[in-house]
Amino acid sequence: MKREVLPHAPEAWINETIKDEKDGLPGKVGYEINFNRYFYVYKPSRKPEVIAAEIRDMEKRFVELMKGVVA
Repeated sequence: MKREVLPHAPEAWINETIKDEKDGLPGKVGYEINFNRYFYVYKPSRKPEVIAAEIRDMEKRFVELMKGVVA
């Protein structure tokens, strides 16, 4: 918890009233945490014009590299 969760979600806590049936300790063994739900931070997509310009630049670089292979 200290190493994996608290650095990302300092307000996280364990409900110690829920005990695992197998070991009797707080928390459930094998419980799945949906990290996307709790830790995902949305980053807006780049504008299509920016992406298109990058693709054109990559195409130009590709053509230059291919000239070296074909020549």
